[in-house]
Amino acid sequence: MNLYPLGKFLCSVAFYPLHRIKVIGKENFPKEGGVLLCANHIDNLDPPIVGITCPRPVHFMAKEELFSVPILKTILPSIKAYPVKRGMSDREAFRNTLKHLKAGNVVGLFPEGTRSKTGELGEGLAGAGFFALKGEAVVMPCAIIGPYKPFKRLKVVYGKPIDITPYRENRTSSEEVTAVIMNEIRKLIEQNR
Repeated sequence: MNLYPLGKFLCSVAFYPLHRIKVIGKENFPKEGGVLLCANHIDNLDPPIVGITCPRPVHFMAKEELFSVPILKTILPSIKAYPVKRGMSDREAFRNTLKHLKAGNVVGLFPEGTRSKTGELGEGLAGAGFFALKGEAVVMPCAIIGPYKPFKRLKVVYGKPIDITPYRENRTSSEEVTAVIMNEIRKLIEQNR
């Protein structure tokens, strides 16, 4: 069962007017092929906001505990979410992410790993760099610029794709590639505040 189109429609109807969402740079988004979509994380609503503004369906990791909630365990897979164990290395989630990227899908990732308490961009975790290097996919930086307040403008900015090829060829570390990704997100935030 694929509830993604319905979920996208319902969330669009609710969130576009409520948060006066403005999308910038949608034309930068690749029309096909694997994409690792990396965004800052300022609110619990970030995944649906990215989902409704992205021109292609987005697969997200969701914490494993949600998949044991009766109604959610049916809904989450049908909106392209897959489980991840938090606080530990989850090989199955890693494999699923790489599988999605290599299959030409879009995987949404919040490199900070958790919501920012201050709204400022935090440090990125090495996982983003790992997936960028191993995933054979384009990396798309994305900035979500709040606040999440009713009828206040919320911006979602898609930057230009980051070419990871030279980093792969130079055997750059995951940490360094994550730093490159975070720097691109930071620039999008600063240019569009």
